[in-house]
Amino acid sequence: MDDMELEDIAKALVAPSKGILAADESTGTIKKRLDTINTPSTEETRRDYRELLLSSKGAGDYISGVILYDETIRQTAKDGRPLTELIKSQGIIPGIKVDMGAKSLAFSEGELVTEGLDGLRDRLNDYHKIGARFAKWRAVISIGDGAPSQYCIDTNAHALARYAALCQEAGLVPIVEPEVLMDGDHNIDECYAVTETTLKTVFDELYKQRVVLEQMLLKPNMVISGKDCPEQAGVEEVATKTLYCFEQTVPAAVPGIVFLSGGQTEQQATEHLNAMNKMGKFPWEISYSFGRALQASALAAWQGKPENVEAAQAAFLHRAKLTSAARDGEYSADME
Repeated sequence: MDDMELEDIAKALVAPSKGILAADESTGTIKKRLDTINTPSTEETRRDYRELLLSSKGAGDYISGVILYDETIRQTAKDGRPLTELIKSQGIIPGIKVDMGAKSLAFSEGELVTEGLDGLRDRLNDYHKIGARFAKWRAVISIGDGAPSQYCIDTNAHALARYAALCQEAGLVPIVEPEVLMDGDHNIDECYAVTETTLKTVFDELYKQRVVLEQMLLKPNMVISGKDCPEQAGVEEVATKTLYCFEQTVPAAVPGIVFLSGGQTEQQATEHLNAMNKMGKFPWEISYSFGRALQASALAAWQGKPENVEAAQAAFLHRAKLTSAARDGEYSADME
């Protein structure tokens, strides 16, 4: 794993039957998750929860890589091993979230730009030494009253491309994540139009900044109805429109598309992924990089109690197995 070429790492992350676990919730976000099970968010409880997921026996059958947060990648497991070593012992590749979050975009009320380019080169070199072999940067695009502006899309695409180039220079595979949010009452066709424009802009910037497409992965949203849209598109429509959009915008050189779940339930995200993989062969692998859609059942089973660790791990592995089946187009609802 340590001496793999970037192209090999990218391919390994989208190997058949496998996908990525996003466990890179910021301290604020993980606190919200732990609040739902009445567990205080401390450095120890955050470590215990992530260790529970990462030490589940057999996780490596379904999980190719895990995206960590800065705190987590530096932590040690209960047995004293660095968490990165625990992850590698399962045959899973450690990765790291490197952006500093979305902040208000100047002169564009309500729109956001992701920050974190300052000092990024040094941070990437540091993460590589700690054991990370890929990284992630998320840009946030909202659909709403007059939004998104092309200015917002351009600014975020430029930052994503600069991040990706610095990753490749540091020996890390960049996961490029332009997320068009589900929040809002827009329909699936509005989501399609914004996603298409965003992806075209992102790949234009990646080209300008000399990013090697064979050495990166794309982590996008699915083309889906807004959460508050009265008419929700069905599974087949989501799969068809998502794939058509990506055929128009994503170069064949990109090894894989690892979809985010972005506010969908575990089952919704799994059904959509499965429907896409049933639609035949595409130039890129179609996989997953799910956070909540891999973790919700495990979190609910754990409840912050040591005696529930085994039950939580069983829930996590069950969900990972179903998501893996969807990755191969072999999922059905009766497997739930």
